[in-house]
Amino acid sequence: MSPERPPLLLLPGLLCDHAAWAATAAGLPQYDCRVPEWGLLDTLDAMAEHVLASTAEPRFALAGHSMGGRVALEVVRRAPHRVTHLALLDTGYQALPNGEAAEKERAGRATLLARAREAGMRAMGQVWATGMVHPDQLGTPLFDTILDMIERSHPDQFAAQIHALLGRPDATSLLGDVRCPTLVLCARQDTWSPLARHEVMAALIPDSVLHVVEHSGHMSPMERPQDVADAVRTWLARPESGAAAPDASKVGRA
Repeated sequence: MSPERPPLLLLPGLLCDHAAWAATAAGLPQYDCRVPEWGLLDTLDAMAEHVLASTAEPRFALAGHSMGGRVALEVVRRAPHRVTHLALLDTGYQALPNGEAAEKERAGRATLLARAREAGMRAMGQVWATGMVHPDQLGTPLFDTILDMIERSHPDQFAAQIHALLGRPDATSLLGDVRCPTLVLCARQDTWSPLARHEVMAALIPDSVLHVVEHSGHMSPMERPQDVADAVRTWLARPESGAAAPDASKVGRA
């Protein structure tokens, strides 16, 4: 690999593939952008091990969207020395909650999986993806692209990734140990992984930068690829060592 194009691993979320990152990656031609496939891997641990095992370079920049952000944190947990920069987009860090909230999540995901098996992935996606984008995107070619992406997956892959998310580890204690330049990015209208969660996450990661993408839902790398690419480019320009000046857009609460 040419040193002029350093590796940038772009980890996709639930039922996402290369299409989730394609438009953002197109705005980053100076980087060797790679999007792994999860196949039937059914734990975040296994996904993180897959990323590490399939990346030949000793060091790389790492960005994860949604479930991919959780995988990125597990990569950092295992091999912090290999990650030069970390970006967490429209994601989370806590384990499955206890009690009624957990049962509600399990039931909701089981209902979607049942629909996928009975009516097909695209029919399930039409229900699920409606809440994943800004309302202005409904019925647009972009929404059709998202449905096409979902349809490329199989219900067994959906089941495996649901299993991974329901068994997600808590990464709260890890956040304070992150030492590489970190971007925490969230769309203003992301109702799936809301901004308030990212404010807390940014406050817990030393010297992180919080960036808010306007007029976008959860699928920010597809909905606002130029805004995301610009934020990623600025993040990658931060030096690996030494503290950067605090960013004025960072809003946090302990």
